[in-house]
Amino acid sequence: MMPADSRPRLALARPAQHPLSETVHKAGWKPVPYPFTRLQESTMPPPRPFSSSAAILILSPSGARVAGSKLPAGTICLVQGAGTADVLGREDLVVHLPSEARAEALWDLLQTRFPEGGDFILVRGERSREYLEEAAKGSRWRVHPWVTHREAARVPFPALPNVAGVLAMSPLQAEILAPLSIHVQRFAWGEATAEAFARAGAPAHAHCEPKPSLLWAMLSQHLQQKESPC
Repeated sequence: MMPADSRPRLALARPAQHPLSETVHKAGWKPVPYPFTRLQESTMPPPRPFSSSAAILILSPSGARVAGSKLPAGTICLVQGAGTADVLGREDLVVHLPSEARAEALWDLLQTRFPEGGDFILVRGERSREYLEEAAKGSRWRVHPWVTHREAARVPFPALPNVAGVLAMSPLQAEILAPLSIHVQRFAWGEATAEAFARAGAPAHAHCEPKPSLLWAMLSQHLQQKESPC
Protein backbone atom coordinates (compact mmCIF):
# COMPACT_ATOMS: atom_id res chain seq x y z
CA MET A 1 0.00 0.00 0.00
CA MET A 2 1.21 3.49 -0.83
CA PRO A 3 2.34 5.66 2.05
CA ALA A 4 -0.45 8.08 2.99
CA ASP A 5 1.65 11.15 2.18
CA SER A 6 2.30 9.98 -1.39
CA ARG A 7 -1.34 9.62 -2.36
CA PRO A 8 -2.65 12.02 -5.02
CA ARG A 9 -4.87 14.68 -3.46
CA LEU A 10 -8.53 14.95 -4.45
CA ALA A 11 -10.66 17.96 -3.52
CA LEU A 12 -14.32 17.40 -2.65
CA ALA A 13 -16.97 19.33 -0.76
CA ARG A 14 -17.22 16.89 2.13
CA PRO A 15 -15.56 16.88 5.58
CA ALA A 16 -12.66 14.53 6.31
CA GLN A 17 -14.77 12.01 8.27
CA HIS A 18 -17.63 11.89 5.76
CA PRO A 19 -18.33 8.41 4.29
CA LEU A 20 -17.54 9.63 0.77
CA SER A 21 -14.21 11.04 1.94
CA GLU A 22 -13.49 7.62 3.43
CA THR A 23 -14.36 6.05 0.06
CA VAL A 24 -11.91 8.39 -1.64
CA HIS A 25 -9.23 7.34 0.86
CA LYS A 26 -9.92 3.63 0.30
CA ALA A 27 -9.60 4.16 -3.46
CA GLY A 28 -6.00 5.32 -2.99
CA TRP A 29 -6.48 9.10 -2.99
CA LYS A 30 -6.04 11.62 -0.18
CA PRO A 31 -9.37 13.42 0.33
CA VAL A 32 -8.99 17.18 0.72
CA PRO A 33 -12.09 18.90 2.19
CA TYR A 34 -13.01 21.86 -0.01
CA PRO A 35 -16.25 23.53 1.20
CA PHE A 36 -16.76 25.94 -1.68
CA THR A 37 -20.58 25.88 -1.74
CA ARG A 38 -23.18 26.52 0.93
CA LEU A 39 -26.83 25.67 1.56
CA GLN A 40 -29.20 28.59 1.01
CA GLU A 41 -32.64 27.98 2.51
CA SER A 42 -35.74 28.93 0.54
CA THR A 43 -38.65 30.86 2.02
CA MET A 44 -41.15 28.91 -0.09
CA PRO A 45 -43.92 27.35 2.03
CA PRO A 46 -45.05 23.74 1.55
CA PRO A 47 -47.26 23.36 -1.55
CA ARG A 48 -50.08 21.83 0.54
CA PRO A 49 -50.79 21.07 4.22
CA PHE A 50 -48.81 18.18 5.66
CA SER A 51 -52.06 16.75 7.02
CA SER A 52 -53.48 16.35 3.52
CA SER A 53 -50.41 14.47 2.20
CA ALA A 54 -50.02 10.70 2.48
CA ALA A 55 -46.25 11.01 2.92
CA ILE A 56 -43.26 13.28 2.49
CA LEU A 57 -40.57 12.36 -0.05
CA ILE A 58 -37.07 13.67 0.72
CA LEU A 59 -34.25 13.45 -1.81
CA SER A 60 -31.18 14.64 0.07
CA PRO A 61 -29.59 15.43 3.44
CA SER A 62 -29.89 19.13 2.60
CA GLY A 63 -33.63 18.80 2.13
CA ALA A 64 -33.89 16.83 5.36
CA ARG A 65 -31.93 19.54 7.20
CA VAL A 66 -34.33 22.27 6.07
CA ALA A 67 -37.65 20.42 6.25
CA GLY A 68 -37.04 18.04 9.15
CA SER A 69 -37.92 20.40 12.00
CA LYS A 70 -41.12 21.49 10.26
CA LEU A 71 -42.70 18.04 9.96
CA PRO A 72 -45.41 17.01 12.46
CA ALA A 73 -44.75 13.98 14.66
CA GLY A 74 -45.87 10.76 13.03
CA THR A 75 -45.27 11.99 9.48
CA ILE A 76 -44.43 9.18 7.06
CA CYS A 77 -41.17 10.03 5.27
CA LEU A 78 -39.79 8.18 2.26
CA VAL A 79 -36.13 9.24 2.03
CA GLN A 80 -33.66 8.50 -0.73
CA GLY A 81 -30.76 7.25 1.39
CA ALA A 82 -29.43 6.46 4.85
CA GLY A 83 -27.55 9.76 5.02
CA THR A 84 -30.79 11.64 4.52
CA ALA A 85 -32.47 9.58 7.26
CA ASP A 86 -29.57 10.31 9.62
CA VAL A 87 -29.92 14.05 9.10
CA LEU A 88 -33.64 13.90 9.90
CA GLY A 89 -32.60 12.48 13.27
CA ARG A 90 -36.13 12.29 14.68
CA GLU A 91 -37.53 9.20 16.33
CA ASP A 92 -41.09 10.54 16.10
CA LEU A 93 -41.14 10.28 12.29
CA VAL A 94 -41.95 7.09 10.36
CA VAL A 95 -39.00 6.74 7.99
CA HIS A 96 -38.74 4.30 5.07
CA LEU A 97 -35.72 3.83 2.78
CA PRO A 98 -35.61 2.32 -0.73
CA SER A 99 -33.34 -0.57 -1.69
CA GLU A 100 -30.87 1.87 -3.31
CA ALA A 101 -30.13 5.54 -2.78
CA ARG A 102 -31.57 6.56 -6.15
CA ALA A 103 -34.67 8.46 -7.22
CA GLU A 104 -35.71 5.47 -9.32
CA ALA A 105 -35.70 3.23 -6.25
CA LEU A 106 -37.60 5.87 -4.27
CA TRP A 107 -40.28 5.85 -6.97
CA ASP A 108 -40.52 2.07 -6.69
CA LEU A 109 -40.85 2.35 -2.91
CA LEU A 110 -43.59 4.96 -3.25
CA GLN A 111 -45.64 2.69 -5.48
CA THR A 112 -45.11 -0.29 -3.18
CA ARG A 113 -46.00 1.54 0.04
CA PHE A 114 -48.96 3.40 -1.45
CA PRO A 115 -50.41 1.20 -4.21
CA GLU A 116 -53.64 3.21 -4.11
CA GLY A 117 -51.80 6.44 -4.93
CA GLY A 118 -52.45 9.77 -3.24
CA ASP A 119 -50.90 13.19 -2.73
CA PHE A 120 -47.25 13.48 -1.71
CA ILE A 121 -44.97 16.43 -0.94
CA LEU A 122 -41.53 16.13 -2.53
CA VAL A 123 -38.74 17.96 -0.67
CA ARG A 124 -35.99 18.85 -3.13
CA GLY A 125 -33.35 21.40 -4.08
CA GLU A 126 -33.74 24.06 -6.73
CA ARG A 127 -31.69 22.17 -9.30
CA SER A 128 -32.56 18.58 -8.41
CA ARG A 129 -33.36 16.47 -11.45
CA GLU A 130 -37.12 16.17 -11.78
CA TYR A 131 -37.28 12.40 -12.11
CA LEU A 132 -40.10 11.81 -9.62
CA GLU A 133 -42.25 14.59 -11.01
CA GLU A 134 -41.85 13.20 -14.52
CA ALA A 135 -42.42 9.59 -13.44
CA ALA A 136 -45.61 10.51 -11.59
CA LYS A 137 -47.20 12.57 -14.38
CA GLY A 138 -50.65 11.27 -15.25
CA SER A 139 -50.51 8.61 -12.53
CA ARG A 140 -52.48 8.20 -9.32
CA TRP A 141 -49.39 9.29 -7.36
CA ARG A 142 -49.65 13.08 -7.32
CA VAL A 143 -46.26 14.57 -6.44
CA HIS A 144 -46.16 18.19 -5.27
CA PRO A 145 -42.60 19.62 -5.26
CA TRP A 146 -41.44 21.78 -2.36
CA VAL A 147 -38.18 23.54 -3.26
CA THR A 148 -36.65 24.03 0.19
CA HIS A 149 -33.10 25.05 -0.68
CA ARG A 150 -30.50 25.81 -3.27
CA GLU A 151 -26.75 25.37 -3.45
CA ALA A 152 -24.72 28.56 -3.84
CA ALA A 153 -21.05 29.44 -4.09
CA ARG A 154 -19.45 30.64 -0.85
CA VAL A 155 -18.59 34.30 -0.46
CA PRO A 156 -15.74 34.98 -0.18
CA PHE A 157 -14.84 32.11 -2.47
CA PRO A 158 -12.01 29.85 -1.22
CA ALA A 159 -9.07 29.15 -3.53
CA LEU A 160 -8.76 25.64 -4.90
CA PRO A 161 -6.17 23.70 -2.85
CA ASN A 162 -3.08 22.14 -4.42
CA VAL A 163 -4.61 18.88 -5.68
CA ALA A 164 -4.30 16.33 -8.47
CA GLY A 165 -8.03 16.06 -9.00
CA VAL A 166 -11.47 17.36 -8.09
CA LEU A 167 -14.77 15.59 -7.46
CA ALA A 168 -17.95 17.52 -8.24
CA MET A 169 -21.01 16.31 -6.35
CA SER A 170 -23.61 18.39 -8.23
CA PRO A 171 -24.04 20.23 -11.54
CA LEU A 172 -23.45 23.59 -9.84
CA GLN A 173 -20.21 22.31 -8.33
CA ALA A 174 -19.10 21.15 -11.79
CA GLU A 175 -19.84 24.55 -13.29
CA ILE A 176 -17.81 26.26 -10.56
CA LEU A 177 -14.92 23.79 -10.67
CA ALA A 178 -14.62 23.59 -14.46
CA PRO A 179 -12.50 26.74 -15.02
CA LEU A 180 -10.47 26.05 -11.86
CA SER A 181 -9.53 22.48 -12.73
CA ILE A 182 -8.20 22.66 -16.28
CA HIS A 183 -4.89 21.06 -15.29
CA VAL A 184 -6.16 18.35 -12.95
CA GLN A 185 -8.38 15.30 -13.24
CA ARG A 186 -12.11 16.01 -13.06
CA PHE A 187 -14.53 13.44 -11.66
CA ALA A 188 -18.31 13.70 -11.56
CA TRP A 189 -20.81 12.18 -9.15
CA GLY A 190 -23.71 11.44 -11.51
CA GLU A 191 -24.42 11.91 -15.20
CA ALA A 192 -26.01 15.34 -14.78
CA THR A 193 -22.83 16.55 -13.06
CA ALA A 194 -20.70 15.21 -15.92
CA GLU A 195 -22.94 17.02 -18.40
CA ALA A 196 -22.44 20.25 -16.46
CA PHE A 197 -18.65 19.85 -16.71
CA ALA A 198 -19.00 19.41 -20.48
CA ARG A 199 -21.27 22.45 -20.87
CA ALA A 200 -18.70 24.50 -18.96
CA GLY A 201 -16.00 23.51 -21.45
CA ALA A 202 -14.00 21.15 -19.22
CA PRO A 203 -15.34 17.58 -19.72
CA ALA A 204 -15.01 15.17 -16.84
CA HIS A 205 -12.33 12.51 -17.16
CA ALA A 206 -14.82 10.04 -15.68
CA HIS A 207 -18.18 9.93 -13.96
CA CYS A 208 -20.10 7.35 -11.97
CA GLU A 209 -23.62 6.76 -10.77
CA PRO A 210 -24.07 8.23 -7.29
CA LYS A 211 -23.07 5.11 -5.37
CA PRO A 212 -20.02 4.87 -3.06
CA SER A 213 -18.98 1.51 -4.54
CA LEU A 214 -18.94 2.98 -8.05
CA LEU A 215 -17.05 6.04 -6.84
CA TRP A 216 -14.41 3.70 -5.40
CA ALA A 217 -14.19 1.79 -8.69
CA MET A 218 -13.89 4.98 -10.77
CA LEU A 219 -11.17 6.54 -8.63
CA SER A 220 -9.23 3.29 -8.34
CA GLN A 221 -9.26 2.86 -12.11
CA HIS A 222 -7.90 6.36 -12.72
CA LEU A 223 -5.32 6.34 -9.95
CA GLN A 224 -2.44 5.57 -12.30
CA GLN A 225 -3.45 8.08 -14.95
CA LYS A 226 -1.10 11.02 -14.72
CA GLU A 227 -2.40 14.54 -15.17
CA SER A 228 -0.46 17.74 -14.53
CA PRO A 229 -1.08 18.69 -10.89
CA CYS A 230 -1.76 22.23 -9.84
